[in-house]
Amino acid sequence: MRIGLISDTHNLVRPEALDALRGCAHIIHAGDICRRDVLDLLAPLAPLTVVRGNNDIDESVASLPEHARIELDGATIHVVHDIADVPRRLDGIDVVVTGHSHKPLIERRDDVLFVNPGSAGPRRFRLPITLALLDIDDGKPQARIVPLVA
Repeated sequence: MRIGLISDTHNLVRPEALDALRGCAHIIHAGDICRRDVLDLLAPLAPLTVVRGNNDIDESVASLPEHARIELDGATIHVVHDIADVPRRLDGIDVVVTGHSHKPLIERRDDVLFVNPGSAGPRRFRLPITLALLDIDDGKPQARIVPLVA
């Protein structure tokens, strides 16, 4: 199963992001959406799991949950915008998806895969414009960063 991971779009959904997410069985947005229009563009591609980021204050997204926990293809995924808000105990969690920093990251900590897809929205400083793809095969997750703009 392929899951698209996207974050920090800040009202910008690039055509390259839509292309990269096509064919995903599920999409996770790790916050800083800013307006519901972003979700309206993603929703036709696959079912969505979305959390609220620190910039999600517009009334169209302000009621989104701060955390989400879902199970997909035998893997349990915890989603939160800021890594500082990840629970201390991750019992039963296979993957943690965060955003906020705009810095793409894939890192294994003990038995948990941490993925920050980076920012798919406006460029911040000199950070890359990216998202991530998470493949789950027989309950085993693997992720890769996908650059969207050179």
